[in-house]
Amino acid sequence: MDKTRKIVEIDEQLCDGCGMCAIACAEGALVIKDGKARLIKESYCDGLGACLSGCPQGAVRVIERKADEFDPEAVEEHLERQKLSEQKQEERTEFTAACACPSARIQTFAEGPVSQKELALEQSDASPSELSHWPIQIRLVPPGAPFLKGAHLLVVSDCAPVAYPNFHREFVRGKAVLLGCPKFDNAEEYVKKFAEIFRTDDIRSVTVIDMEVPCCSALPVIVRKGMQEAGKAIPIEEVVISVRGEILKRNESSA
Repeated sequence: MDKTRKIVEIDEQLCDGCGMCAIACAEGALVIKDGKARLIKESYCDGLGACLSGCPQGAVRVIERKADEFDPEAVEEHLERQKLSEQKQEERTEFTAACACPSARIQTFAEGPVSQKELALEQSDASPSELSHWPIQIRLVPPGAPFLKGAHLLVVSDCAPVAYPNFHREFVRGKAVLLGCPKFDNAEEYVKKFAEIFRTDDIRSVTVIDMEVPCCSALPVIVRKGMQEAGKAIPIEEVVISVRGEILKRNESSA
């Protein structure tokens, strides 16, 4: 039944699809589709505006108009469906990592004697890879992977290694790397994955490297929300890289 009430409205001209509003919405009323935030269903939105603070572009606002009434029972059913869908996706991902996709096979690169190639690199201006494991995509790394146990975690926006010239030398050594894109990947799946990692893997510290572009700023928010869901307080540092490959800021805090 329609009635005049408060409900969110998305300005598509301002929205950059970063997904932070969807993360902030406890009712799961918002989703990112075709690069923009969308209201899934009017009855899922309570009109309280928790999503407003999550939007860096000011693209979300609360207005009053005729809309379907907020339905808490429908929201509970919707969230349960989302949870089941995420569990099935995790099962598919774990199966892929374990069986189907060679690129997802877990590998740890043990340190050994220095090779002739590494010696040549040390004598030149180039640097060897500091990567100690595979895979690195957030969606492919299962909680409980051996390289996550007691690790210093490096969570990276996938553009940052291309933009920052000394990425391996300055950031990768001694860290477990997880890489992804907060704009094009599923932010809620990321939150659930990080929550499980923080619950099970005794992570010692987290460094988040993201780009200066607005959509990338969702990455540290995702990581912090994962910590909150896991009930953990782990030291976290955010490093912001410019599109010209410079460090713009470094912020250290506890989640």
